[in-house]
Amino acid sequence: MSGRDVVLGRVRRALGGPSAPPTTYDTDIDRGYLREHGERTVAQTVELLAENLADYRAVVHRCTHTDDELGLLVMRLLAERGARTVLVPPALPAHWLSSAGPTRVHDQAVSTARQLDRVDSVVTGCAVAIAETGTIVLDGSADQGRRRITLVPDHHICVVRVPDQVVSSVPQALSRLDPTRPLTWISGPSATSDIELDRVEGVHGPRTLEVVLVSEG
Repeated sequence: MSGRDVVLGRVRRALGGPSAPPTTYDTDIDRGYLREHGERTVAQTVELLAENLADYRAVVHRCTHTDDELGLLVMRLLAERGARTVLVPPALPAHWLSSAGPTRVHDQAVSTARQLDRVDSVVTGCAVAIAETGTIVLDGSADQGRRRITLVPDHHICVVRVPDQVVSSVPQALSRLDPTRPLTWISGPSATSDIELDRVEGVHGPRTLEVVLVSEG
């Protein structure tokens, strides 16, 4: 028995469970914890998401699910940013961007970090958004692209379909996600603080995160 096995066995006993490793995690692990904190309507869940996103210094926008409104909003955000180039995942819906906007840079496996750093903005969808933590989760699907395209450019616009992609809690989000996919969890723009608590943004990801909540009904 390794030291790791001894430590994990003690942890299991302290939690009131068997000391031996579980036969299967689906049946032998207690899942009796809360699935969410409190009861909320769909509208309240969406409002909580918007509130927590803003608390993390993400910029929140809202629009209805129409081709013109969403496309015009995204193009306005790019124009206000002064973006000349915008990075797009392989299956970004066509109506999210106008052909008259910035030059599109397509996500390619051969693109280097230096090349991506020259791009002004990136527009993606998401896999799920968590209201209680104000977190956006990307899973590398075709409307989100590879992880690096949302970590290198300085400006990220993320579109969230409401209410289909919004959940209350982390446990609810995990049940929707495939653990074998490359998951990126985003809570506000990239930031860190030094010993004097001076906040610096854009350290290991986008300096600016804009989230568009698109109402589907």
